[in-house]
Amino acid sequence: MPIELQAITIVAAGLFLAGVIKGATGLGYASCALPFLVYAIGLKPAIGLVLAPAMATNVVLAFANGHLRETCLGFAPLYAAMLPGIAAGMSLLLLVDTRIAVAALGVTIIAYALFALATPGWRLSMRSVRALQMPVGAINGLVTGLTGSQVMPLVPYFMATGLDAPRTVQAINLGVTLASSAMLAGLIYSEAVAQPILAISIAAIVPALAGVEVGQRLRGRLPEERIRTAILVVLLLSGLGLLLR
Repeated sequence: MPIELQAITIVAAGLFLAGVIKGATGLGYASCALPFLVYAIGLKPAIGLVLAPAMATNVVLAFANGHLRETCLGFAPLYAAMLPGIAAGMSLLLLVDTRIAVAALGVTIIAYALFALATPGWRLSMRSVRALQMPVGAINGLVTGLTGSQVMPLVPYFMATGLDAPRTVQAINLGVTLASSAMLAGLIYSEAVAQPILAISIAAIVPALAGVEVGQRLRGRLPEERIRTAILVVLLLSGLGLLLR
C-alpha cells in the first residue's frame, strides 16, 4: 500500500472514530483525533487539519441545552483568558520542538484521568471555581496553542464544578469552539499551516459528523455516571496516544 494511501486511511479512521466518541460522550474530538493525525502527517499539519471538524462537532453541543447566556456570563473570565494564552502558545509552536511538550501533555492527561477515576466524588468549592477561572483559561489557551489539544485543564476544571452532565458538556464545548476559532484565525494569519491542509480540514467535516451521528445513537443508552466514566477513559486513551505517537 503506498504511504499516501496509508496516511489517508489513518486520517479518515481517526476523524470518524473521534466523531463516534464525541457523539457518545459530548467531548474529546480533537484530543482523540490528534494521535491518529500526528502519526500520519505530523503535529503542525494535524493541528490545522483537525480544526474545521472539531468546530463542526462542537457547535451544536455548545449552543444546546438552553443555558447558553448563563454559561457564557458565568464563565466569561475563563473564556476571555483563553485568547492571550492561545496567542502565546501558537508563538511557541512556531519556535520550539513540540515533542517534549506533547509528551508532557500526555503524562498530565493520564495522571488526571487516573485520579478522577479513583476519586469520582471530588469537587471544587464555589470559591475555588470562581478563583480558578482566569488561570485555567490562560493555561488551557497556552496548551491549546502549543499542542492543539484542548482538554487540559479545561475538562478537569468543569468536571469538578458540580455542574450536571449537559451543562458540563456545553461549558466545555463553548471553550473548545472559541479555542478552535482563535487557532484557525491564527494559523491563517501566520501561514503556519499550508492552505491545502486547511482546505482538507473542511472536507474532513464529513467523516467527523458521520461518526458523531453513530455516537449520538449510542449516547441515549448511557446513564450520566457512565458518560462521565467514558469521558475519563477517552482522556486516558488520548493521553496514551500522545505518548505513543
